[in-house]
Amino acid sequence: MSARAVERAGTLPRPSGGPEGAPRTARVRAALPLGRWGLRGIALTYLGALVLLPLAALIARGFGHGLADVKDAFGELGARQAIELTLMMAAFTAVVNGVFGTMIAYVLTRYRFAGRGFISAVVDMPFAVPTLVTGVMLRALYGPASPVGGFLHRHGIDVIFAPLGILIALVFVTLPLVVRTVQPVVLELDRAEEEAAHVLGAGRWTTFRKVVLPHLRPAIAAGSLLAFARALGEFGAVVIVSGNLLGKTLTAPVLIFQLISQFKPEEAAAVAALLFGLSFLIVLVTERLVSHRGEAA
Repeated sequence: MSARAVERAGTLPRPSGGPEGAPRTARVRAALPLGRWGLRGIALTYLGALVLLPLAALIARGFGHGLADVKDAFGELGARQAIELTLMMAAFTAVVNGVFGTMIAYVLTRYRFAGRGFISAVVDMPFAVPTLVTGVMLRALYGPASPVGGFLHRHGIDVIFAPLGILIALVFVTLPLVVRTVQPVVLELDRAEEEAAHVLGAGRWTTFRKVVLPHLRPAIAAGSLLAFARALGEFGAVVIVSGNLLGKTLTAPVLIFQLISQFKPEEAAAVAALLFGLSFLIVLVTERLVSHRGEAA
């Protein structure tokens, strides 16, 4: 049976571009139970209920009395130091993971060696391990009673109940964000430019700095900003390793928990709203960097 005969029999759909196919396409669209706007409505409603509605409640609770609750929150003992420590640790985390995360992404992409797949899986481990478990692991490794922690303590280096322990916990939690942001960009790079640089006499470091790094900068910045935003809100690992010493190792997320425990929800909501606003601004900048990289590619 020819294709024309099959089409006449109704078993072969007519092209949708012709005059006879247009009504059929319209009927198919009309037959969809939801249609385009129905699907969009469900997606936007879900997003609004999951993200926008809690955010609105947080802002309403934290700024219901204007800036009075913010002033009261900053007036709490150790609150200003907690926010400053959180910002400083997040910045250090972004820098450390920006450097070493880029290095790991480059090695995993450009080199073939035994156990590379295992190392790649280890990079994703912080995504799967609960942050409280991360804190327990670090405390078991660097605690004063452990061999490593005891050795460091005897040499004047304290990790647990010190800012260094907070930094290590944040670096552990946020490392995959940088590696998985930079790695796809390394994969997309054209090796011909690097080979040309080698032919012209450039060394490996010069080639990386002059040829590879300019292409990686937006991805490194995006991954580092994501690490910074993630570090701002880390609670589980930090609350285990920091000791929550007032004015020394107390961070903003732990401060929020303490304010809630002290029946001060307005002050807690004010601090939480400030952290959320800063994180949201960083995410917007990250999205702009990623979109610019996509347009440039």
